[in-house]
Amino acid sequence: MISENQNIEHKSIWKDEYLKWICGFANAEGGTLFIGVDNEGRVVGIDNHQKLLEDLPNKIRDILGIMTEVNLHTEQNKNFIEINIDTYSTPISYKGHFYYRSGSTIQDLKGPALEKLLLKKMGKKWDGVEAYGFTFNDLSSEAIEQFRKKARKSKRIPEEDIDETDENLIKSLSLISDNQLKRAAVIAFGKNPEKLITGAYVKIGFFRTDTDLLYQDEIHGSLFTQVEKTMDLLLTKYMRANISYEGLTRTETYDYPENALREALLNALIHKDYSRANPIQISVYNDWLMIWNSGDLPKGWTTETLKRKHISEPANPDIANAFFRAGYIEIWGRGTLNIVDYCKQAGLPEPLYDDQWGGLAIIFKKIKTRDKTRDKTRDKTRDKIIELIRSNTNITVKKLAEIIGITEKGIEWQISKLKSEGKIERTGSKKDGCWKIIKKS
Repeated sequence: MISENQNIEHKSIWKDEYLKWICGFANAEGGTLFIGVDNEGRVVGIDNHQKLLEDLPNKIRDILGIMTEVNLHTEQNKNFIEINIDTYSTPISYKGHFYYRSGSTIQDLKGPALEKLLLKKMGKKWDGVEAYGFTFNDLSSEAIEQFRKKARKSKRIPEEDIDETDENLIKSLSLISDNQLKRAAVIAFGKNPEKLITGAYVKIGFFRTDTDLLYQDEIHGSLFTQVEKTMDLLLTKYMRANISYEGLTRTETYDYPENALREALLNALIHKDYSRANPIQISVYNDWLMIWNSGDLPKGWTTETLKRKHISEPANPDIANAFFRAGYIEIWGRGTLNIVDYCKQAGLPEPLYDDQWGGLAIIFKKIKTRDKTRDKTRDKTRDKIIELIRSNTNITVKKLAEIIGITEKGIEWQISKLKSEGKIERTGSKKDGCWKIIKKS
């Protein structure tokens, strides 16, 4: 027999409560339930196989409302039953509960998980559902005007639609269903999206260590507002600008490419699972930065998928469409690839995509550069040590420390480096020996 997996379950005997397993398979990807087989996959047989062959198809149909294929098999004179369950496009319930097969377990879905299943079965996404109780008065005129300016520049929406009223513009973006604003409209353009769902904002913190938070900010409002305000804070408060001049032209470069950060932020805002009510979290450290959003990768994807060519599969397609029309993003699934390219072009390590904490994190790292000032100081110290040794081959570590003005341990460390570089050596005993310069500096 085949061992249990996501699509196979074994039961030694039949119990009516196992209808929940059939329900779970029907709501997931389908599967097979074997009756008369133990957990190890060994056929143990059943005595009432004839009765089950008659009862099970009718019971499954009457209680779950689905049809299954029920077959009898014999192995070593032992009878067992195979129930093949198809996946169904409509949600299936058992006694008012919606079960779902996940791995080798059966899950009783509730809350956001249940809504996600129901939307999936209806061919909808979270952001495409009507936001009952919200009107155009809940939308931000500033966010809509910002969209207009961006859309004119992107030329991805007809000019006549851009010049329409706010209501008609929102309609042209397919953000209305049955004369009701969609959730996407409230999230992307809303004055306060958190009236719809808790956690629809961005949180930034600067950390000295994982437990030492120095300062933080929260960015609220429409998604279009969040993008601009978050980027502004990152570039002006949370990162150092490296200033250089080309002639009279002043240029500023940041620790991480601005294009890469913007792309990563947009990716987090658009693909976030808003039903989980967690804010997007940006953690900034001295030498690395992480942007995290809740949500799952599309089925069959891994973090490696994000580093090679892939299709565009937004978690919130209506929100994604609004940002595409405004020219913020493309729709070819190139965003994660662009982030990698931007970092490479800036001479930075390839960013890390990490599927963790119920969401996706993208981690940027700096190159650990040498401190040129420290290098110059070190070289001057070593040159001074060699100069003093040349003038007095019997000079002590204590005397070197007094003259140069650093600790004896510091002198000993510098001497060890000079020895390893083959520039000096010690002859004789520690007490009566002397220094010898091997290589002139």
